[in-house]
Amino acid sequence: MKKLQRAHLRKPVTPDLLMTPSDQGDVDLDMDFAADRGNWTGKLDFLLSCIGYCVGLGNVWRFPYRAYTNGGGAFLVPYFLMLAICGIPLFFLELSLGQFSSLGPLAVWKISPLFKGAGAAMLLIVGLVAIYYNMIIAYVLFYLFASLTSDLPWEHCGNWWNTELCLEHRGSKDGNGALPLNLTYTVSPSEEYWSRYVLHIQGSQGIGSPGEIRWNLCLCLLLAWVIVFLCILKGVKSSGKVVYFTATFPYLILLMLLVRGVTLPGAWKGIQFYLTPQFHHLLSSKVWIEAALQIFYSLGVGFGGLLTFASYNTFHQNIYRDTFIVTLGNAITSILAGFAIFSVLGYMSQELGVPVDQVAKAGPGLAFVVYPQAMTMLPLSPFWSFLFFFMLLTLGLDSQFAFLETIVTAVTDEFPYYLRPKKAVFSGLICMAMYLMGLILTTDGGMYWLVLLDDYSASFGLMVVVITTCLAVTRVYGIQRFCRDIHMMLGFKPGFYFRACWLFLSPATLLALLVYSIVKYQPSEYGSYRFPPWAELLGILMGLLSCLMIPAGMLVAVLREEGSLWERLQQASRPAMDWGPSLEENRTGMYVATLAGSQSPKPLMVHMRKYGGITSFENTAIEVDREIAEEEESMM
Repeated sequence: MKKLQRAHLRKPVTPDLLMTPSDQGDVDLDMDFAADRGNWTGKLDFLLSCIGYCVGLGNVWRFPYRAYTNGGGAFLVPYFLMLAICGIPLFFLELSLGQFSSLGPLAVWKISPLFKGAGAAMLLIVGLVAIYYNMIIAYVLFYLFASLTSDLPWEHCGNWWNTELCLEHRGSKDGNGALPLNLTYTVSPSEEYWSRYVLHIQGSQGIGSPGEIRWNLCLCLLLAWVIVFLCILKGVKSSGKVVYFTATFPYLILLMLLVRGVTLPGAWKGIQFYLTPQFHHLLSSKVWIEAALQIFYSLGVGFGGLLTFASYNTFHQNIYRDTFIVTLGNAITSILAGFAIFSVLGYMSQELGVPVDQVAKAGPGLAFVVYPQAMTMLPLSPFWSFLFFFMLLTLGLDSQFAFLETIVTAVTDEFPYYLRPKKAVFSGLICMAMYLMGLILTTDGGMYWLVLLDDYSASFGLMVVVITTCLAVTRVYGIQRFCRDIHMMLGFKPGFYFRACWLFLSPATLLALLVYSIVKYQPSEYGSYRFPPWAELLGILMGLLSCLMIPAGMLVAVLREEGSLWERLQQASRPAMDWGPSLEENRTGMYVATLAGSQSPKPLMVHMRKYGGITSFENTAIEVDREIAEEEESMM
């Protein structure tokens, strides 16, 4: 033992940071901790995943309805303006945070540990949304299987679930095209199929008495979770391949539905109703708020999905270009979906002899009642019904992949040594737990719980999280430092447009949305059912819980520091020592000095000695170092 010690003392040891590649021998420079985390395996994996995440069910069943009720074509003015002020800047900010750090929604708050509670709030929100979102996918699967028949089951009355009010509206015209006067007191077969057969809502007395579990829905929900688990089994390596189909195939189906829709008689009546500009609506604040809400929820900002996807990028991925591709593509998809939906609704209104606004609905009412009824009026109705629900399935799965990947990534980044080697098992446990929590949604009164979750899980709490994130990055971490990080990553600094939005316009817009949602608060309802006060209180507490996680996280961060209260706040708000790019070769500029064992007065030159010559991005790092030196001199 003593001989070994003497031999070790005689042999000079060169610090790893000062070694050249030839000194390191056969050491694999690509082996590092971040490599075990995984990355996208294809060039389009990230872009298609973001498109699939943003283009979801809301593009089909919310945007068209919001457009026609808020000025038709005139709605596009505030829509694109809010996209520029709020959507694009916040989208780019979240992608930049994720790609620069290669960390999930929790660990990314090394940027300012004081605000780590915002990351925890993100996880709570996305967890609640994932529970009920997969129930919607289960409904879609139910209708998808029901479409595999020669006659759609919601086409005719006379089934055990139908009542005396059921009337087949498609055959209700007389010879002169007039409708019976009592049509308004009747119910379509598709509506009774949805409420009385699929939901079996007559078996529940309200949210307080959910009734029995619907085993057909229970099995559909299980299948939905199995599909999601299999697709995220290997993280982004597996989901990144699935999106090549799930993110592109909906466009093919949407195009088929659009072509079929515009060729139907009366289609232009619906399209005209959809896009006729009513510019007087622009004088109403409600229209601008609705446009901002549509942008905010459609792009999925604040849920952590964008941050998670970007964290698997290479350090120099051009997310600036990807931001504009995804955000503008999402807007165009929403508009095209409106044409596909309202062309069919125009045909349906002509067949029934009623105005378009009497058949137009939003949300589940459009997807599971109105559109299925319209499908029964077409030749080959099971084929078109199958295509429509298959499109909804692929649209929903992409978003669900993002929700689950966000949760799994966030937790495994917090406990990498324990969970990362067993990521597949952990993903399975998360899916199983969420399936069990979602069983209440499969009961007779499950729709009441789904409405409650939809109304409160991602309402004002999500806005508070995004406002906090925006202010923490731009005000606490510093807009100059954040732009310098983007400069190091992309080779250029964000211009005046992004800085103005991050500092003023985006937070002000979100604050206005938050105030509006509080002032215009309306209790939840489903049809004629009004939720009891205890259910409303439960929903409000659900939203407040995510907000309270932010001050709770601040308290924990302050208690971990030492000194006076002000000193603790200052220390907790500063970036952690290991904040910066995860891969060692990307830690150029000021971040080289934070590498383990770095003792050199010229860390950038040592870094270049280790990894080779100067690249264009290392030139950028030299510029960043020069800017830092100039700032320090000016402060002295």
